[in-house]
Amino acid sequence: MSHSYYDQVKEATDYISALIDTPPSIAIVLGTGLGNLTEDIDIIKRFKYEDIPHFPPATVKGHAGELIYGEMGGKKVIAQSGRYHYYEGYDMKEVTLPIRVFKMLGVERLLIASATGGIHEDYEAGDITVVNDHINLHHENPLNGPNDERFGPRFPDMSDAYDPELIALCHEIAIDQGVKLHDSVYGGLPGPNLETKAEYNFLHIIGATVVGMSTVPEIIVARHMGLSSCVLTAVTNKCYPISAIREVTHEEVIEVAAKVEQKITGIVKELINRL
Repeated sequence: MSHSYYDQVKEATDYISALIDTPPSIAIVLGTGLGNLTEDIDIIKRFKYEDIPHFPPATVKGHAGELIYGEMGGKKVIAQSGRYHYYEGYDMKEVTLPIRVFKMLGVERLLIASATGGIHEDYEAGDITVVNDHINLHHENPLNGPNDERFGPRFPDMSDAYDPELIALCHEIAIDQGVKLHDSVYGGLPGPNLETKAEYNFLHIIGATVVGMSTVPEIIVARHMGLSSCVLTAVTNKCYPISAIREVTHEEVIEVAAKVEQKITGIVKELINRL
């Protein structure tokens, strides 16, 4: 498995490499309702997932399903518009395949935008957070199975999985832009159902302040490959205190994410300018 998986990553990388002049130094992963950031990229080339070897199709509403290569803030970037989720039926190696490809293309920094539920009493729907740690509650790990040393070590250290310098920079930029930015701990669950009240309470007790169904697998793989990572989340629904919870639909999540998208876009654009 490990040998053929490496070959798959390499084939996807070679396919993209052959069609671009300069390797990207920054990769951006865009989550639910956050796809419009691509409008700020001077697009040089689009890659539909179905054209890239070994890339599965994207199936979730609000996710486009293409890689966008171009320029932003004077730097070459590659953006994943439409990410993969474990709940779609992909295994964790498929979910994280793009991250491995980004690193092999030459990417040094990974920026992720994500929609989350807020499980801290001070977080309101429409707030933004920068993630500084996570709690992994997925029952499958993308590093399961034989380890391929060409990707990274068997036991990667996760103590600074979220780059402290990038987090500090996000806070500086947020202050400059007049945006309230919380620090958060991301609780990663497989989904696709939203959490029960007891689960929200459990997550709060164990120290998570936002919850989502993505991001954690990508960060584990980014860390495995030595990528520097930064994650911004849009709080799309208030899930704490428990009395504040009300029923929410995926459409409402997309709607709230779209409203805060401009704030996240503002931070990401400036972050890329300053890197």
